[in-house]
Amino acid sequence: MSRRPIHARLAAALVAGALLSPLPSLTSTGPAQGAAPVERTAKSQWTPRPATFPGTVTQQDLAIPMSDGTVLRGDLTMPADADGQPVARRFPVIVTITAYNKMANGFAGGLTGGSGDYLVQRGYAHLTVDARGTGSSEGQWAAFSRREDKDAGEIVEWAHSRRRPWSNGRIGMSGPSYLGISQIFAAGARPEGLRAIFPQVPAYDVYRDVVASGGAIDVGFIPLWLGLVTATSIVPPAVTATDPQSGLGALVDHLTAAGTFTLPLMLEALLGGDAAYDGRFYRDRSPARVINRVQVPTFLVGGEFDIFQRGTPLLFENLRRRGVPTKLIIGPWDHLEGSSAADIDRAGYGTLEELQLRWFDRYVRGIEDPTLDRDIAPLTYYEQGSGRWTEARRWMGGQHAESFRLTGSAAAGGGVGGLTQGTAVAGRAYVPPVPVSGLCTRSTNQWTAGLPEAALADLPCWNDNAPNDTTGVVFQTDPLTRALRLRGPINARLYTSSVSGDGMLSVSVSDVAPDGSVTRLTGGWQVVSHRALDERRTRYLDGQVIQPYHPFTRAAKEPLAAGEVAPVDVEVFPTAARLEPGHRLRIAVQAFDVPHLLPSVPDLPRHLAGLTIHNSEQYPSVLTIPAV
Repeated sequence: MSRRPIHARLAAALVAGALLSPLPSLTSTGPAQGAAPVERTAKSQWTPRPATFPGTVTQQDLAIPMSDGTVLRGDLTMPADADGQPVARRFPVIVTITAYNKMANGFAGGLTGGSGDYLVQRGYAHLTVDARGTGSSEGQWAAFSRREDKDAGEIVEWAHSRRRPWSNGRIGMSGPSYLGISQIFAAGARPEGLRAIFPQVPAYDVYRDVVASGGAIDVGFIPLWLGLVTATSIVPPAVTATDPQSGLGALVDHLTAAGTFTLPLMLEALLGGDAAYDGRFYRDRSPARVINRVQVPTFLVGGEFDIFQRGTPLLFENLRRRGVPTKLIIGPWDHLEGSSAADIDRAGYGTLEELQLRWFDRYVRGIEDPTLDRDIAPLTYYEQGSGRWTEARRWMGGQHAESFRLTGSAAAGGGVGGLTQGTAVAGRAYVPPVPVSGLCTRSTNQWTAGLPEAALADLPCWNDNAPNDTTGVVFQTDPLTRALRLRGPINARLYTSSVSGDGMLSVSVSDVAPDGSVTRLTGGWQVVSHRALDERRTRYLDGQVIQPYHPFTRAAKEPLAAGEVAPVDVEVFPTAARLEPGHRLRIAVQAFDVPHLLPSVPDLPRHLAGLTIHNSEQYPSVLTIPAV
């Protein structure tokens, strides 16, 4: 597959690396892509309109007062004439809210969302605002606190106001990751003037999506992310030169937040405090809290190897179910790739800038586009294995549950067990605690946001999961006699025992080629003591669990008793794939996934004893997929 330009990826890696230099370096990977993508012919004759204006001009650090008196700062980019002067007209405005310092926009390889000049030269204004407590804005950062979410709506209303001589009151929003999540919160506030949003790689439920997948603590992405926000927020604000009181006050606030919010939060989670468990703190910061209030047309971009691989499809499903005009393109991208969307043209609809122009022209400007819905399917996704871009109306719809029983015994380093849809043979498999499991896999690249691939793209273990599989146990089918297609979330129900009463099941689902190479399609994780199932919020397909929902609260935590064998439903994150005839479907199970997840310090000793997986008529361990 053609990658986005290496200089852009290296720029992103260098920016993040420089900002995060106080953090320990991580051994890294890059994603294997499986079959080469099939080139997709353009789906329509629509062509983007040419630039209306020859250039752009930016006014820096506009003061944007919030209702509590805190002043946020935004850079306004306007169309410019041939002399470089701003065009004195009112324009529709595209708003971007960033936590990564607006001064970094345009040179971080998509890490911060880009410059927006393409739209500006076609008759839009672009307002980029530093979130509360970051960049040049006053206040203390608290990562999508309720106050910050209120800010998002107020920023839109400020840009919508007729008191802005450059705004015609029609507002859209754009940007990836944090910038995309801010759009969901802004839209949930239903501010005046907001007409459409274009979030790339946004979250749904931050606890389950990334903070503590399966109940273990993310030590790959979260420290990198917290370090990035903190480092960019303590750069002395440019506004200090023109407004010393605001600038110096902002810097003091930012430094204070690093010591009172960021560092204590990480330590509390690692030490097993309240931050290690799901609760109001994470619910407040999850777009799931407000998604039912979002009514504006939404164009989503997701990645099959993204940190929000789980969450973005859930946003799409919610919006589509409620009749909100919504599109989703899911590609074979990690977080940096999904943030830049440099390869999105491979889906057949045009570049990111062209898609944004078409979306905002239709829903922000109100220009009729009678072929938009015919040209762009509600869902366009990359199918691993075949390498094809495929269209559908729904993420979940038309699938049926196919279950594969674990059969026979398996042993680490060899002794492969089976997956069968026939009669299963009783067996068991001991999963040893190997602290380096996951170290050289697609998982490492995914959960460090895609940074490792920029530096170490050619390591063979990125493309072949077989070496890592030897650190755990493996069950796989016989060679398939027919193609097997799947789309959506996967569940692994594994009957498990543990001499310590706890441990983590790290599951990968893979495609094994006839030559024995193993392509990791997706993964899932589950701490055994967090196995309690909320059946009301669990998703079923044909009566089978397909996407389990665990409470992950301190009250629901229950270690296994001595000698107890219990079913543990492992939520394997959603993907789309086609396994060709002659290939095998594989599930591999390890007890660790580093540098992605670790137990909290108090729980670590219990994770060092290993686990045993049982399969028999009494203990029917099973892998259930959503077959297309």
